[in-house]
Amino acid sequence: MNRLELEYGDQINFIYLDIDNPANDRIKKLLKYKTAPQFFILGTTGNVIKQWRGYVDESEITQSIESLLK
Repeated sequence: MNRLELEYGDQINFIYLDIDNPANDRIKKLLKYKTAPQFFILGTTGNVIKQWRGYVDESEITQSIESLLK
């Protein structure tokens, strides 16, 4: 994620959620968070465009980002 943030951080926002912080329980519930790691691409209104649970190859996330930026 850090490498992707360096590459695309000027075009999209990267947000990291501390799952152990009780203040984030509402967001975890809204996103139907189940297990770490979990990655989401959210639209401008907060809608989930794409999500991954568990290990995901960086190239898969890169492809999704690239397709959204076109």
